[in-house]
Amino acid sequence: MAPTRVVTLDLNFQGRAHAIAAFLIRHADGAVLIESGPGSTLPALTAGLAKEGLSPADVTHVLLTHIHLDHAGAAGWLAKQGAEVYVHPIGAPHLLNPEKLIASATRIYADRMETLWGEFLPVPESQLKVADDAEVIEIGDLSFTAIHTPGHAEHHYSYLFEDILFCGDVGGVRIPGYQYLRVPMPPPELHIERWHQSIVRLRKEKFSRIAPTHFGIFDDPNWQLAEVEKGLGSASRWLDEVMPSDPSIEELRQSFTNWIMAEGEKIGLDAEVVRAYELANPLGMSADGLLRYWKKNRSAV
Repeated sequence: MAPTRVVTLDLNFQGRAHAIAAFLIRHADGAVLIESGPGSTLPALTAGLAKEGLSPADVTHVLLTHIHLDHAGAAGWLAKQGAEVYVHPIGAPHLLNPEKLIASATRIYADRMETLWGEFLPVPESQLKVADDAEVIEIGDLSFTAIHTPGHAEHHYSYLFEDILFCGDVGGVRIPGYQYLRVPMPPPELHIERWHQSIVRLRKEKFSRIAPTHFGIFDDPNWQLAEVEKGLGSASRWLDEVMPSDPSIEELRQSFTNWIMAEGEKIGLDAEVVRAYELANPLGMSADGLLRYWKKNRSAV
């Protein structure tokens, strides 16, 4: 049987290409989306579906890798159009009642919430499906396997479909056209050791392509997973170097930004690509995540 066609929908986040994707897969009775994107990108999502001859009502299922706003913000809206939404058990309560999630994000983004993320509607209980680890999700003639891959977030799933691994954020952030990857490490659930364990688990699966939500489908999964491990190792060593001086959060953010930007300059990332990386993976956010991880898991070691 020939591989099923997977369409990468560019959600044109904040007017930038290659920042956030949703992946579209047709079946006999409609289509599946891997990720919904945020509420702010619903016009781009609707336009992308229309280009494929579909409407939002044709989306029968949405498989979320995790509930961060850039991945799951539009899930409630799609559920109201009729889609069933699959999510990790830990993420499910936050989709039913997103008030805590919205309040937490508002503390970070303040008056930029609406512009960045748009509306985050709850998913009706009748439309919410909780997937178990290693569960095979059958949708028409399509088959997806949910794989628990914590590290970026405890409630993170990757989905194995035919020869593609949809890896959410656990597979890193990678813009097409550059052999370069960044590891997104936001608070509150970053855990470097568990992330390494997730990569070990993924290496035991069989797939020849890998699809990070940021951004696209790539045919060198071994390189990508190795780069994630390398990035995690570098971040861990960086913490060992900078944290003994007890820097302020402002100093830590600046130090981390300088370090990562210098890496990008080495390979010649242009300004537009740097901006896309920053939208997909804000550097200050990763510095905050590393600080929380250090205080929770390393400072007492």
